Amino acid sequence: MSEGIAGKVVVITGASSGLGEAAARRLAREGAKLTLGARRIDRLEALARELALGAGAVVKTDVTKRDDVKRLVDAAVAAHGRIDVIVNNAGLMPNSFLENLHVEEWERMIDVNIKGVLYGIAAALPHMIAQKSGHVVNVASVAGHKVGPGGAVYSATKHAVRVITEGLRQEVKAHNIRTTIISPGAVATELTSTVTDPVVAERMRKTYEVAVSADSFARALVFALSQPEEVDINEILYRPTAQVY
Repeated sequence: MSEGIAGKVVVITGASSGLGEAAARRLAREGAKLTLGARRIDRLEALARELALGAGAVVKTDVTKRDDVKRLVDAAVAAHGRIDVIVNNAGLMPNSFLENLHVEEWERMIDVNIKGVLYGIAAALPHMIAQKSGHVVNVASVAGHKVGPGGAVYSATKHAVRVITEGLRQEVKAHNIRTTIISPGAVATELTSTVTDPVVAERMRKTYEVAVSADSFARALVFALSQPEEVDINEILYRPTAQVY
């Protein structure tokens, strides 16, 4: 099912790799109008050329900077006159045991995984309220539903994403805005490369032996975006069939 994707103006953060890149590729094939953000502008530009997105379709974006995220959304609105979807995808997962006091990594996860999502909402919501339509998609995780050793802070950030999105869902009904949380399990991306704790890294490696492709996320996203306007898919939770956690 991919009806209703063609012509939609979609902004994606963290689009230079992983889930964001896969989403951009699939949505481009479905005819969406994309504006992509990430810190690695060289990779974004290469992706835009490959997908023939045209000039101005990429914006260097650090989601920990509110002005960057606003500039990304405003670029989409300037180019297309509206924003139909924002996919708040940028995230990182430097898991570690709390006793090891990797406080800077905790702070970075909070800044990217929580504040980055809030900044995306803040940038998109005024436009969506004004146009009386829109769809906010926030990327959480299986870890937002459960926690394991070494994953306390990451799980907390992803649970926060779910709580924020549910609160948003209830608040924006009057504006005809939809919300979706996508919570993937083990997906083959660069996410595990941010784990610096060797014991936790080995555990993650074993978990990710069954990882599925990032296109699994893109297919889930297309399903949510393809629904008729009166249908609001609020959360998709999925894992590899073989994943226990």
